[in-house]
Amino acid sequence: MGGFFVLNALKTTSEGPWDSSVPDTVRLMAGLGLLTEVLAVAVTAAFVALAGLRKWWFVIPALLAMTAVARMVLAPGT
Repeated sequence: MGGFFVLNALKTTSEGPWDSSVPDTVRLMAGLGLLTEVLAVAVTAAFVALAGLRKWWFVIPALLAMTAVARMVLAPGT
């Protein structure tokens, strides 16, 4: 789910100089992706602690969260 939001944030582009809603859309999608990835990290932490999963399970949510933050910071038109 978080990957969907992050992918939409990465794929959203401006249609031209008149398109002023792109930065807001990018930040919304990246913010939703970040929110879902924070929840994913919390669920992953519970499973790592309780089920004995290895720590590398944190890599995927962490990478998606970092991508979402980078896209929020580097949104077009800012």
